Amino acid sequence: MNMRKMLFIVIPLLFILNNAVSFFIFQSGRTVQQSYNMMLDRVLLYKQIEEKTRDNLRAINVYIMDRDNSSLGTYQTKSDELKELRSSLSAQTAISSTELMVRSYRHMLDTFMLQEADIIKALSSRTPLAYAASYGEAETTASFIQEEAYQLIDQELSYYQPFYRKIFVQTEVMNHWGVAVFILNTVLSVVLAYWISLRITRPIQELVRTAKQISDGNLQVAPPQMSAHSEFRILAESFDHMQENLRLLIQTEKESLEKDRLVKELELEVLQNQINPHFLFNSLNVLSKLALIEGAEKTSDLTVSMSNLLRYNLRKLDQPVPLRDEVEHAKEYFVIQQARFRERIRFVTEIDEAGLDVLVPVLTLQPLIENVFVHAIEGMEEGAVIKLAVSCHGDETWVAISDNGAGMNEQIRESLLHYDREEPVRKESGYGGQGHSTGLGTRNVFRRLELFYDKKDMVDIQSEPGKGTTVLIRIPAAGKGDGYVSPINRGR
Repeated sequence: MNMRKMLFIVIPLLFILNNAVSFFIFQSGRTVQQSYNMMLDRVLLYKQIEEKTRDNLRAINVYIMDRDNSSLGTYQTKSDELKELRSSLSAQTAISSTELMVRSYRHMLDTFMLQEADIIKALSSRTPLAYAASYGEAETTASFIQEEAYQLIDQELSYYQPFYRKIFVQTEVMNHWGVAVFILNTVLSVVLAYWISLRITRPIQELVRTAKQISDGNLQVAPPQMSAHSEFRILAESFDHMQENLRLLIQTEKESLEKDRLVKELELEVLQNQINPHFLFNSLNVLSKLALIEGAEKTSDLTVSMSNLLRYNLRKLDQPVPLRDEVEHAKEYFVIQQARFRERIRFVTEIDEAGLDVLVPVLTLQPLIENVFVHAIEGMEEGAVIKLAVSCHGDETWVAISDNGAGMNEQIRESLLHYDREEPVRKESGYGGQGHSTGLGTRNVFRRLELFYDKKDMVDIQSEPGKGTTVLIRIPAAGKGDGYVSPINRGR
């Protein structure tokens, strides 16, 4: 039996048992009360009749002495009250032992009321003392009524005495039973509560011990065994599945770590065969000075630009820089590219100095300009124009990079804007040169901007095939101060 069914059975049973004992005790008390009320009503009725009989005699006596209407009215009122008591006596059900006495009592009341009527009638006649005989008889009847009332009261008390004694005994027994049932219910409730709590807490404690062993690294511990009808069986089975999943996850993680270790070793071997970037940076500085000494100023300037570009690229990718540094870096990059393209390209800038103090992730502009060279204007023989514009618009700084190159279709534009997708954008007609793919470096810039400012929809692209492209970045003018930029690999 599971916990739910057990609670549905035990709790209603205890409730019904308590209510049954309470009902029997209540019913016993109610029976005693009803019997007592019936007896008391008859006793009080006998007493009231006896008193009202004497009141009637006194009222007649007053009327005999006064002979006025006020005394007569008083008598008639008391006579009516006696008649009402007589009717109440007739409505009462007498006990078997007093039935004859009650019948005789009613007859005496009827006789007394007739004698009273004879007294009133005799007082109306002109014969003196005509009422005396009737008055004497009424007094005698009243005394009989009084004696009969006392006897009836004694009979009632005698009749109900053993009955009440029996009821009291039964009530006492029921009280003892009530106390016993109360104690039994209390003991049963404590025992059942303890048993139910064990049924609940023991599986939980076993599961807690199993969880602690798993947290300590013991994945081979067996889960606690639960009854087939226990609600905790599902939880135990979930623990078993969790252990199995953890074992598989750890095995997979070990394999992944081993692969990463092998890759790192391979990268280390490759790195050992590469030229040290700082050595290359120092060598470029030496070449620049040598070219300047030999009179090759353009070569010296180009070498200096390459050195500055390399030095800028050696910065940490997780540190923000002012937009001013990014613009200067973009100009250095253009100087190097112009040495390759010469008069085929022209670099135009429209810079609002007020917007250059905002902080941006390092290497934000150069990858976008690089994509312009690779995918937009590389195939143009002449007239290529790249424009870099920085302007202030309210609480934002706008950075726009425009070109008059090949442009792109809507599919490529949407894919570049939805940079949360993983698949690269392949070369389409009218955008890019032969042998290139597009979208990886651009996506990296867009993603780092989103992480840096914790804001979406900062970038917009306007482009049509054959009509050039404009990339617009809306930067919050307040910047981000000490913001953190995840060092994402900026592959292209």
